[in-house]
Amino acid sequence: MLEGEQIYLRKMVNSDTDNIVKWRNTDSVRSRFIYQGTFTRESHQEWIRTMVDTGKVVQMIICEKETDRPVGSAYIRDIDREHEKGEYGLFIGESVSRGKGIGREVTALMLQYAFETLHLHRIYSRVLEDNIISLKSAYRGGLEKEGFCKDDVFVNGEYKSVVLLGKLNPGIRQ
Repeated sequence: MLEGEQIYLRKMVNSDTDNIVKWRNTDSVRSRFIYQGTFTRESHQEWIRTMVDTGKVVQMIICEKETDRPVGSAYIRDIDREHEKGEYGLFIGESVSRGKGIGREVTALMLQYAFETLHLHRIYSRVLEDNIISLKSAYRGGLEKEGFCKDDVFVNGEYKSVVLLGKLNPGIRQ
């Protein structure tokens, strides 16, 4: 378990599936992701079996410390052991928990976990250019802008640009 000021992160378990499916299917969450397909219980169980259980993904549940209530999820996916890198992402599924600095806190904790526990060299993230809230929390949590991909993805009938963010492990000699 990773602990911050307002939240703690715990490993996702099978019983979190209903919350993950509910959160990812809300318009306010789905519209911020590059992949916007509908999540089902079955597809999430397959994700757990093929990605989480095989070590290709570490997925955490974000819980409020005061209430122990789950409010979202964070993950490091596509963990590449050859190149020691992985892609970071998060979402706050409970709308009442947004705008409180939780994203910044989660990002800082996940970077610490990636570098100190997983011993990765680099973490990166791809954020839609118009997702200003996610970009702000990523910057405040420690990610830095590395690049910009104009019209990189085709989402809901239009091309969207993507901001590339990243961070190198400060404990590993560059």
